[in-house]
Amino acid sequence: MLLPIHHSRLFRHFSKPLFLNFFKTPSFFFTNPSFSVAAALKFDGDGTYGEKIETFSHPSDDTVFGLMSSLSFFGPRRFLGDNKFKDVILSLDSAQVDRIVDYLITENPGCAVEFFYLLKDKYGFRVSKPCVFGVFHVLAGMRRLRELRKLMNELVHNEGSDSAPSLCELLWMFKDWDSNGLVWDMLTFTYSRSEMVHDALFVLSNMKKLNIRASILTYNSLLYNLRHFDIMWGIYNEISDGKVHPSEQTDSIITDGLWRQFLFQEAVEFLREAERKDTRTNVVSFNILMSGFSKLGYVDISKCFFCLMFKCGLLPDAYSYNILIHGLCVAGSIEEALDFAKDMENHGVESDLVTHNIIVKGFRLLGNMSGAGEILQRMLHKGLNPDIVTYNILVCGHCQVGNVDEGLKLHEEMLSQGMRLSNVSYSLLLSSLCKSGRVAEGLRLFYRLDNVILKPDHMIYTILVHGLCKQGEVRRAIQLYQQMCMKGLSPKAFAQRAILLTLCEKVTITEARLFFDRLVNHEFVDDIILYNMMIYRYAKVGDIQEARKLYMQLVEKQISPSLVTFNSLIYGFCKAGILADARMWLGIIKVRGLIPNAITYTTLMNAFCEEGNTEAMFELLVDMEARDVLPTHVTYTVIMKGLYKQKKLELSVRLLKQMFSKGVPTDEIAYNTVIQSYCEAGILKIAILLHNQMFRHNLKPTYVTYNILIDGICKYGNLRNADELLSSLQDQDFQLSKVAYTTLIKAHCAKGDVHKAIVLFSKMMDIGWSINEVQKIHLCFSIIRFLEIILKERKCYWHWQLSAGCKVKGFPILTYRC
Repeated sequence: MLLPIHHSRLFRHFSKPLFLNFFKTPSFFFTNPSFSVAAALKFDGDGTYGEKIETFSHPSDDTVFGLMSSLSFFGPRRFLGDNKFKDVILSLDSAQVDRIVDYLITENPGCAVEFFYLLKDKYGFRVSKPCVFGVFHVLAGMRRLRELRKLMNELVHNEGSDSAPSLCELLWMFKDWDSNGLVWDMLTFTYSRSEMVHDALFVLSNMKKLNIRASILTYNSLLYNLRHFDIMWGIYNEISDGKVHPSEQTDSIITDGLWRQFLFQEAVEFLREAERKDTRTNVVSFNILMSGFSKLGYVDISKCFFCLMFKCGLLPDAYSYNILIHGLCVAGSIEEALDFAKDMENHGVESDLVTHNIIVKGFRLLGNMSGAGEILQRMLHKGLNPDIVTYNILVCGHCQVGNVDEGLKLHEEMLSQGMRLSNVSYSLLLSSLCKSGRVAEGLRLFYRLDNVILKPDHMIYTILVHGLCKQGEVRRAIQLYQQMCMKGLSPKAFAQRAILLTLCEKVTITEARLFFDRLVNHEFVDDIILYNMMIYRYAKVGDIQEARKLYMQLVEKQISPSLVTFNSLIYGFCKAGILADARMWLGIIKVRGLIPNAITYTTLMNAFCEEGNTEAMFELLVDMEARDVLPTHVTYTVIMKGLYKQKKLELSVRLLKQMFSKGVPTDEIAYNTVIQSYCEAGILKIAILLHNQMFRHNLKPTYVTYNILIDGICKYGNLRNADELLSSLQDQDFQLSKVAYTTLIKAHCAKGDVHKAIVLFSKMMDIGWSINEVQKIHLCFSIIRFLEIILKERKCYWHWQLSAGCKVKGFPILTYRC
């Protein structure tokens, strides 16, 4: 039935017959006994899309009969300008309209379609589904398939998913119509194109009951939608039984489906089978396999398929070349990609803008922007203007190699041509400005484009927030963060973490806590990393009680603590010297179902080692090995400190060898620890051997290493060896620390070689090392004590004193009297 959308008017009686005097025939009989739209209404309820509205008097049967005859004879267009005709149409009820359409379908199908469009488009009627299907069959019979497809799309879109059963029930009533099979096929195709696959399969099953074969176009559409699933083969088998001839597109879809289901071998075999049969092999199927293998990184296999195309008598198209060129560029074989580009033109295949963009991207991936510039010039010479893809590639490339000014120049060029970068490219451009310290310039660019060309996303805001935080401008970062929230963009955790970290490190922990509380209490952020940052900061400043409160807060909010949470708490308790509680948290980690890592154990072991409780340290080491937690080089360094305190020096050296055998990378700190233990024990020979061993393991001794060695030689060895070591290091331009010089100066003063001490002091001053007043006075009294010994031997007594406030070249003046 019909539902008029426009307001209906009451039917008015006319003084004379309408429309050239309606025929006075008392009744009309439907001449097609096999079907009547009115009869089909039984299967459609009230036959409408909405409620039936009847607030007017309907025309009499004589008027309806006259209208049917006039429409059939003259056609609807004859009456388009007649207002009385419009009044009569708007006064019809849905049943009367169905009767008119039914009559016209039988008597004049062309007029039926015209009247249907008139009702639908001119007067806004929502025609009943039986009438719609009747018109579908007329259009199918007249081969007006484009109109049929359009109307079918509208119907399926309005009906929506799971509507196939009701529509199929209506279609069964048209089974004796010659065009019925085409309408069934079109309905299946429309459902499939609308991605309502279940409905399409339902219609297809009804077609089988009616022995109606779907077209290859419909089958291909279904195969395309089902190419990710095994059910694809059921559809393909229906095609392969010989009643429907597959097309080239069919094989391409099957090849694509096999590839998407990760059946790589089966996809190759399917193509080979088609090649053996010498049927339907096409360039598209080869392109699918080439593209798939190239994406997996197997460019050589793609090249094999490329060559096989020629063997099969197929000529690669531009897409084939582009696939191969792209794969070679991603693999870094830019020269080979350029060779294929030349071969492309030699075979008469014109390289297009896509080809050049691919090669430009290849140079960008290699960081060779000069090569990308040459390709750009080649494009311009061929008359190819760079598009937005080209500019995005170039801007990103210049930013990645650090040439942000060239990126900005290209950006301005884009704006002058009415283009704009993608948000990803803008993000990279702003990120490059921030990394180079040009955050203010990045902000100017951002505000210039905001709400004009660029629609900033959370990534762009986050980059700028992070850039401001790196420069310490946390206040402006917070303002930008608030602006992001006001625009309705959900802030990413990275921006929140950057602000909180900057507040912790560069402002105060109090302000950091205020920001943190606002996040968790007002914005309802449940980010364990934010909690971990605050807990670690409290642990670092020694406020272990506040760190514990935050832990209890996240437990109350049912936020699962991470291993980092517990490691921070353990660190805090160790720093506070509460080792019993720190050890307790190790047990809580295990209760929580987490596995302690090397950081957990190393933190505890170091704390016990510093306290002198090496027994507890080695107990933790045993527990660590029992849980298969691999020690790091830091763990080994801590163990070496413990072994030194137990005077087990040989075990320390053995531990170093064990690190190398297990592949644990050692560092200078581990060596310095062992060297120091041997120097303090006075075993200089092994200490020097360990120093030499560092070079064999590609480790360079640091100034700390030489401070330890010089101090050990001065205490237990020949002072001349220490001087020779110092001289050798100076010849190698090795920068020693002030500690090494002062150690040697003290040693020479103690040995009585004041002259050497003064020479070393002068060298230290020439290098630029400054010494404090205490060190100066200590050096002066060392010289005085030496002179007193000499004078005493000569039985001459002197009284030395410092002249208050008197200095020469920064040194206090010594006065004496006999």
